[in-house]
Amino acid sequence: MDTSDKKKLSERDICTKFITPALTLSGWNQHHHLREEVNVTDGRVLVNGNSVSRAKPRRADYILYYKPNLPIAVIEAKDNNHIVGAGMQQALAYAEMMDIPFVFSSNGDGFLLHDRSGSYEPMEHELTLTEFPRPTDLWTRYRKWKGLDDTKERIITQSYYIDDVRKMPRYYQVNAINRTIEAIANGQDRVLLVMATGTGKTYTAFQIIWRLWKSGTKKRILFLADRNILVDQTKTNDFKPFGSAMTKITNRQVDKSYEIYLSLYQAVSGNEEERNIYKQFSPDFFDLIIVDECHRGSAADDAMWREILDYFKTATHIGLTATPKETKYVSNVHYFGEPVYVYSLKQGIEDGFLAPYRVYRIDLDKDLQGWRPTRGQKDKYGVEIEDRIFNQKDFDRSLVLEHRTELVARKISDFLKNTGRYDKTIVFCENIDHAERMRSCLVNENANLVKENGRYIVRITGDSPDGKAELDNFIMPDSKYPVIATTSKLMGTGVDAQTCKMIVIDKRIESMSEFKQIIGRGTRINEDYNKFFFTIMDFRKVSELFADPDFDGEPLDGSQYDPTDPIAPPMPKPPGDGMKRYVVNDVPVSVVAERVQYMAADGKLITESLEDYTKKNVTRQYATLSAFMNSWTKAEQKTVILEELEEQGVLFEALQEQVGKDYDPFDLICHVVFGQPPMSRRERAAKVRKANYFTKYGEQGRKVLDALLLKYSDGGITDIESMEVLRVDPFTTFGTPLEIVNTIFGGSANYLEAVRRLERCLYTAEC
Repeated sequence: MDTSDKKKLSERDICTKFITPALTLSGWNQHHHLREEVNVTDGRVLVNGNSVSRAKPRRADYILYYKPNLPIAVIEAKDNNHIVGAGMQQALAYAEMMDIPFVFSSNGDGFLLHDRSGSYEPMEHELTLTEFPRPTDLWTRYRKWKGLDDTKERIITQSYYIDDVRKMPRYYQVNAINRTIEAIANGQDRVLLVMATGTGKTYTAFQIIWRLWKSGTKKRILFLADRNILVDQTKTNDFKPFGSAMTKITNRQVDKSYEIYLSLYQAVSGNEEERNIYKQFSPDFFDLIIVDECHRGSAADDAMWREILDYFKTATHIGLTATPKETKYVSNVHYFGEPVYVYSLKQGIEDGFLAPYRVYRIDLDKDLQGWRPTRGQKDKYGVEIEDRIFNQKDFDRSLVLEHRTELVARKISDFLKNTGRYDKTIVFCENIDHAERMRSCLVNENANLVKENGRYIVRITGDSPDGKAELDNFIMPDSKYPVIATTSKLMGTGVDAQTCKMIVIDKRIESMSEFKQIIGRGTRINEDYNKFFFTIMDFRKVSELFADPDFDGEPLDGSQYDPTDPIAPPMPKPPGDGMKRYVVNDVPVSVVAERVQYMAADGKLITESLEDYTKKNVTRQYATLSAFMNSWTKAEQKTVILEELEEQGVLFEALQEQVGKDYDPFDLICHVVFGQPPMSRRERAAKVRKANYFTKYGEQGRKVLDALLLKYSDGGITDIESMEVLRVDPFTTFGTPLEIVNTIFGGSANYLEAVRRLERCLYTAEC
């Protein structure tokens, strides 16, 4: 092909005509080794007020596999107007994400190879199209890089379980699985995986077990969890392929004929020697033990899970957690070692696999100022109240202000009335008593919906069999009821509430682990049920923990843990059940301040004003008004500029709520960022009509353009830049989109030019 002709080809043409044939020639089979245009991420969910969109997913042009889910090379392609190495930086970013050693860039003339394994000399060098390495060549170098002998290779190359091609593991799950398998193949017998809530820890555990079990490396496996619902969900869902080889230990009975065992740790351990049924197994019975949510029990030396792990000490132990516990007295790292892989909440949100959040913080006067009874004041039951200042840590524990509970219930209900009264909501309360009082107040605030169905609001706590029975219904996406659940601790961890859209925090939380677990109840995305983000309503200043460096940081290195220190004494029982509690029903409570905080593009909450935040983000790209105006005027599609700004974190819909809903994004930027007086969309449309812009078009053309102007007045610039607008009223009265474009305007080029002229007239003096 002539060089000039080659430069006219698109990037995809370069792939089809040059790169794919070169790979095929080198033995890379398109059905087994090679995947094209692979979405590595889903694209971050962008929340703009109550509307959502997605950033573009990160997409690799080629990923080469030695075996399925064992990626070995990545290739980034560019068209022939670029140099051969133009895609290298992008390819290296994918390689870093996916643990891939061999990285290539190509423009169709050849390849630039970057070797992260250290087996090539020099590290970067060019190859011709006919010199691309064969699969066996790269695998030989991969083996050397990983230090694999034949035994290790057999373990590492054991296939994944794939029953449905739509259920392929995500890149971070592949990383977690492969790193764990490699660690075990290399003889590591204590392994820690840290993965944010909602990222599929149980599915990851299943694939780890499957591959170790199928390869014969581990023959008998015990999976431990601390909640019945976790064990049941695991057995029914992710672990289902184990079939008849799997059993759940129930009724404290042991049957040694199975290979995969699932159990509540309480079901196999206890304080009395005869209740420790795990000792019915020989100490070497299990080859592998996986502890789910290992932050909840196994970290402390005297925890019951540790008894089980110590008994089966010859087995390999894997800990799974979203919130590694590191304190002076308790350490996951001390027991399991440094995590072999970490996938954080921040990264999950950035990749678009987890839902972002906004925080609605409400400060109440008594919480900030405290409350002191008058001398000799009695509560509603005639009990004299202790004379001291009660503050936030006392409320709903040693002191109940009934009007406070009523106010919280009212604010929750008012919010749902504006956003969606059937949005699944969890209200976290101090204790069971508080959860019951909150349920009652919420019932009074939503009496009409409770009258329709008494299960609209339920209390789901450990002491309520009826409430606990509703837990499955709450977490089931297609179950309408219950909608609002009040709880204290039962729903704080391990509950897979995919459609939960609001987390209400009305309890003090001082543990980072508990905070992360509670936030994790809302982080799942379920597109089928329009769940893309969630709201955190905070009445206790708990959202301040978002600013803590430990909130989304790496697990600590264990330096806070001293194994020679005595184990910490048990925490005192929080005031509540069995403790003196004053109930006061005549003290008014009011809201002092309310603030909505959005998540910024960097994953942190916006703490400054929305106007200042917008100005800072826009001026990074457009330092002056003239720079912005110049770019806006030249852009053939204004929506491209808006999409770029949204990806950088500009929240246009939220700005409209504060500045004015009638303003176009263009005017919001000119006004908020550059101090220009804004014009409403209707004012801009009126300006165009006065300018006699339509006179050069025929009668039908003028009607179409006038209808476009009306669409702009109602919805903004994005409504008129897509030809899809021609499929709705009133345009359907003029004919089909094809008839409008061809018959009325004489072709798509003329129609698009008419729209561009309309936009110039809207935003400039050129009409």
